[in-house]
Amino acid sequence: MPELQFTIRAATINDAETIVEFNCRLAAESEDKRLNPETVRLGVHALLSDARRGRYFLACTGAGRIAGQLMHTFEWSDWRNGDIWWLQSVYVDPEFRRQGIFRKLSQHLEQLAESSPGVVGLRLYVENENHHAQATYQSLGFTEPGYRVMERLFG
Repeated sequence: MPELQFTIRAATINDAETIVEFNCRLAAESEDKRLNPETVRLGVHALLSDARRGRYFLACTGAGRIAGQLMHTFEWSDWRNGDIWWLQSVYVDPEFRRQGIFRKLSQHLEQLAESSPGVVGLRLYVENENHHAQATYQSLGFTEPGYRVMERLFG
């Protein structure tokens, strides 16, 4: 079976429904959480309508089918006098897993970050029990910085 070729491109508003679907699947698979699709839809549209919030990148087959996604958002670091890009909403459709799609998405984002003035690094968070994802991230050069992410969400 020949290896499928994938292209990486920036998402557009026309991709919103697939991104919503992928985000809902991601929450269910990785955290056993059921998200409200309408809330996710509003969030996806908000980001796609305002690049200051972040960007989605998509891995697409030669036929144009979306096989995976990655979003990044921005964090200002006064200690480093630069932006850190957070990888979020990483999802690969089960049909296309184990084909290097996340690696391609990650490398694409890393190249963009390295060529963007003022970007000083990449970060992501991963569930404590998601050992497979942790191994994947480590294979791409991510390390544990010794911080624990804590949150206080409203609503």
